Amino acid sequence: MRLALAAFALAIAPAPLIAQPADLGASIDADMDELMAHYRHLHANPELSGMEVETAAYMAAIARELGFEVTEQVGGTGVVAIMENGPGPVVMLRADMDGLPVIEDTGLPYASTVTAVAPQSGVETGVMHACGHDTHMTTWIGTAMQLIERRDEWSGTLMMILQPAEETGEGARAMIEDGLFERFPMPAYAVAFHDSARGRAGDIGIAPGYALANVDSVDVTIRGVGGHGAYPHTTKDPIVIASRFVTALQTIVARELDPLDPAVVTVGSFHAGAKHNIISDEAELLLTVRSYSDETRAQLLAAIERIAMGEAMAAGVPEDRMPIVTVRESEFTPSTYNTPELASRAMALFQDRWGTDMVSEIPPVMGGEDFGRYRREDPDMQSLIFWVGGQPADKWDETGGDATKLPSLHSPFWAPDAEIVINRATEAMTLLALDLFEGN
Repeated sequence: MRLALAAFALAIAPAPLIAQPADLGASIDADMDELMAHYRHLHANPELSGMEVETAAYMAAIARELGFEVTEQVGGTGVVAIMENGPGPVVMLRADMDGLPVIEDTGLPYASTVTAVAPQSGVETGVMHACGHDTHMTTWIGTAMQLIERRDEWSGTLMMILQPAEETGEGARAMIEDGLFERFPMPAYAVAFHDSARGRAGDIGIAPGYALANVDSVDVTIRGVGGHGAYPHTTKDPIVIASRFVTALQTIVARELDPLDPAVVTVGSFHAGAKHNIISDEAELLLTVRSYSDETRAQLLAAIERIAMGEAMAAGVPEDRMPIVTVRESEFTPSTYNTPELASRAMALFQDRWGTDMVSEIPPVMGGEDFGRYRREDPDMQSLIFWVGGQPADKWDETGGDATKLPSLHSPFWAPDAEIVINRATEAMTLLALDLFEGN
């Protein structure tokens, strides 16, 4: 079926591999002109988190044309496309849709010129797919096309979802709270991929176990007693207290956590005062806190509050001026855990197809991804997100594979080798879906 363009070795032994479809690569190659036309459209027309109205409509129309039963406006702008194809497991494939408030500077002929008012800041900004979600959506289309063409090769229920607001950590929660797994089947498997700025275009990386981190945003207001800068003895200087607080925070990871338990506490903003000779009443600090396990997360958050209170008490701050520590629970993004059995299965399948030079185990990262929320709804669900490198091969080779010398995700210069990413990811997602259906 062809569409017109629409508006690590693991301890767990992998399951037996399916026979690799001999024609799959050629079939995807034949689709690439169409897929790249979709990609260029999506890249040129990004929408911010929670505002993906046109993107969702565009993608839903494609899914309907392919024959899926499509439901729109799930959790806001989310889309769910279902294809029942006989008995078998429910396999969920997910792509995210939102762009970022970034002014594009790639020089691409189809570069985004879109502007929008960012809801969180109220500031008008350029909008760009600086995280590669356009490659994710295009791969979603390519995988859907392949699986529809191969309906005689699998049995089960294919559940393909398009998620809004991944960048703000709100989209997965919104879809779940809108009844994603009550109105639609609970999947046995959930799979996604993400393009990567840390790898050569087409290389695949899998992190077994924890793959991405818990992400917390914490606001800390250090309160003091303000006054004249010439008479500091009459005040309780919140800048001094907050400075000691920032320094003491460094001991949480260094001295309170097991050295083998990764964590990050970063102060991203420190603001206090407005004039040279005035000691302010308050200092405002914004923190990002990263961890993997829920237990470590709880320990970090408790330590932050304890240290804030302790520094205020040590400075003699009045009891009614103790710090205010606010964890923004609505912005919490849980860690993403790749279930070892599924990670092993995908690793064996992909290495059988592309070899160990192009498919490898990679370490987890401290970035966040709300894909991890889906598995938390059912601990029996097997879940996997894998990476497909996006750095153009010539630039990768020029730097000797040093990703720090190349544009990163969220950069205005991020321009992955989209054709290779989409081709490779489409084949990988299709192979894995076929394997999950057949292997049961």
